[in-house]
Amino acid sequence: MPPGITTLAADAPTLSAANTGFMLICSALVMIMTPGLAFFYGGMVRVKSTLNMLMMSFISLGIVTILWVLYGFSLAFGTDIGSFIGWSSDFAGLSGIGITQLWDGYTIPVYVFAVFQLMFAIITPALISGALADRVKFTSWALFVTLWVTVVYFPVAHWVWGAGGWLFELGVIDFAGGTAVHINAGAAALGVILVIGKRVGFKKDPMRPHSLPLVMLGAGLLWFGWFGFNAGSWLGNDDGVGAVMFVNTQVATAAAMLAWLGYEKLRHGSFTTLGAASGAVAGLVAITPSGGAISPLGAIAVGAIAGVLCAMAVGLKYKFGYDDSLDVVGVHLVGGVAGSLLIGFFATGGVQSDAKGLFYGGGLDQLGKQAVGVFAVLAYSLVVSAVLAFLLDRTIGMRVDEDDEISGIDQVEHAETAYDFSGAGGGAAPRTTGSAPVSDSTAAAQTKKVDA
Repeated sequence: MPPGITTLAADAPTLSAANTGFMLICSALVMIMTPGLAFFYGGMVRVKSTLNMLMMSFISLGIVTILWVLYGFSLAFGTDIGSFIGWSSDFAGLSGIGITQLWDGYTIPVYVFAVFQLMFAIITPALISGALADRVKFTSWALFVTLWVTVVYFPVAHWVWGAGGWLFELGVIDFAGGTAVHINAGAAALGVILVIGKRVGFKKDPMRPHSLPLVMLGAGLLWFGWFGFNAGSWLGNDDGVGAVMFVNTQVATAAAMLAWLGYEKLRHGSFTTLGAASGAVAGLVAITPSGGAISPLGAIAVGAIAGVLCAMAVGLKYKFGYDDSLDVVGVHLVGGVAGSLLIGFFATGGVQSDAKGLFYGGGLDQLGKQAVGVFAVLAYSLVVSAVLAFLLDRTIGMRVDEDDEISGIDQVEHAETAYDFSGAGGGAAPRTTGSAPVSDSTAAAQTKKVDA
C-alpha cells in the first residue's frame, strides 16, 4: 500500500470522482469482512460459544473506530517521528482535514484514505479472537483490543505503510497487510494463548465446529470483501496495478483451496468443507502482501505453497501443546510469513515496483528485506501482546471461571444463547408429529444432545 507522497504544485493531482467512488466501495467491502470473519469463526466453535465469538469480532467495529478517529489515524499516518510512529495534530480527531483535501500524491480525499485504513485497523484485532475462543472474559477482551491497537497495530502500520516508517524506507513490500495485518495478528494470538493457557478439555474432548454452513458463509464473505482489501490498496485505478492485484487475489485463493484439499485428501482421506474454507483463507492471506509484485502464474505458486504449508501448520498446536482454538497461528501467521517471504522469489519487477525476486534475476536482496520485515513485526507483536495479556491476566483476569467455561461462555458473558431449541417457549402446546406429542423430557434430551 503506497503512503502519501509529496508532489510539486505543478504536478499536484486533482480529485478523481472515479477513484474516490471506487475507494469508498472498497472501504465498504473491507468493512463487511469483519462480520464475515465473525460468521467464519462463529461457525467453527461449539454451540455454547457462538455468540461470544461473534461479539469478539463485532466489538472491534465499535472500539477501533472511535480510537482511530481520536488518535489512531494520526499515530499510523501522521508526520513521521523517528521512523517508529507518526503524529499530525490535524489528523487527531479528524478535526483539521478539509472535505476536499487530497491524500498527498493521490486523487482521493484524506477522509477516504482514513476510512479505508480504518477498516484494516478494525479487522486486525478481530483476527486474533479466533485463537482465544471459549475462554476469555468479554470485558478483558475489549480492554485488550483497546491497548493492542494503540501500542501494536498503530505503530506497526506506520512502520510498514507510513511515509518515513522504517520498514517502508527499507524497501519491504507489503501490498495490503501481510506483515501489518496477518503476521501482526497471528503473532499476537500466539503471545496471548501462551499466557492464558489451554481450554478445558483441550486434546481430550471433541471441539468440532457446530455449523459448517456458517463457516462457508463467512469464508464467502471474506473472499468477496478481500477484493476491496487487496485491489483497493493501490488507492486508485490509474495504472492497472489494482487490476493485477484483483486477478492475483482470485487466482491464489483458488490455488490454495485446491492445495489444502489435496493435502487433506492425501493425509486424512477426505475433502472437507472446513478444509475448503480454511484453504481459501490461507490463499487470501498469502496473496495480500505479494499480489502486487508477482504475475498470475506466480500467484498460483504462492497460493499452492501457502495452502499446503498452512494445512500442515494447523496440526502443530497438538504437537507443541499450545491451544490455538481456530488456527489463527496456523493460517494467518504462517500464511502471512509465506506470502511475505515468497515475494523474494516471485517478484517480477514489472507490477508495483521494479524490485525483482530470486527467480527473476534479483538475487537475495529483496528476500533479505522481506525477512527483516517479517521477523521484526513477528517479534514485536508476539512480545508486546504477551506482556499485555500477562498484565491483564494479573489484574482483572483474562479467563472466565472453569465452571463457566464448561457450562458455556455465551450464557455467562452475554446472558443469551445462539439457538433456542426449546420450541415456541413457555405456554405453547407441545409440538406434535402426526398424533404423537413430543414430551418436555424428550425435548430437553434433544436440547442437551445438541448443546453437548
